[in-house]
Amino acid sequence: MFTHTAIANLNALELMIYNYVIKNKDKVMYMTIRELADAADVSTTTVMRFCKKMGCDGYSEFRIRFKLSIEQEIHQPVNFGVGEIVSFFNSINNKVFEELINQAVIHIANADRIVFVGAGSSGSLGKYGARFFSNVGKFSNYIDDPYYPVSTDTFKNSVAIILSVSGETQEILRLASQFSLHACKVISITNSETCSLARMADFNLSYHMPQTVVSGRHNITTQVPVIYILEAIAHRLAKIHLSK
Repeated sequence: MFTHTAIANLNALELMIYNYVIKNKDKVMYMTIRELADAADVSTTTVMRFCKKMGCDGYSEFRIRFKLSIEQEIHQPVNFGVGEIVSFFNSINNKVFEELINQAVIHIANADRIVFVGAGSSGSLGKYGARFFSNVGKFSNYIDDPYYPVSTDTFKNSVAIILSVSGETQEILRLASQFSLHACKVISITNSETCSLARMADFNLSYHMPQTVVSGRHNITTQVPVIYILEAIAHRLAKIHLSK
């Protein structure tokens, strides 16, 4: 019931409800609206807005539909991240997200060069993306140094695919700005489409996963959605390459 389009339209407070709901599925179906509001640290009015955005007339309908969706799911062993990942794949199993992937492919298909950009774990995923895209016939490389110099001619008719969970890392934002300045198209893959990087990019794909930060600064938010998005784009590029 949580579609990618619906989640993308949630504001910060409504996302707090969504994150609480998918982490506490067994509790939520029995909660009153006041209990859910208190648990998510929002108002009951915000809960009602959330329900409306999920396509429900009110909280009672939301709770019934949510309970039915839980009962229809295939029960899996309780492992870290399973609920969140299942919710992600349920949310993108629609034509809207498929069309977003297709739009990304259109941006990439005719580029002479693909450059993956990221720092930390996103840098490692950039390296993976470059290798995977090269496997399907679209030569790519990666930059995991946030201070890498971007010159005028090097990235002409290129696409920079910039990966960032928060989309707020200053060094990455600086690189994105430099790519745009030198006429290089920017595609961002971020956790939120309202972050600074997403707003700077020519095109954004977001995955809306609950963020997990340890020790106040180490982001260990699951990157499974990013891998899926990269591979989905690459497979479509492979079809284009084979048809030529």
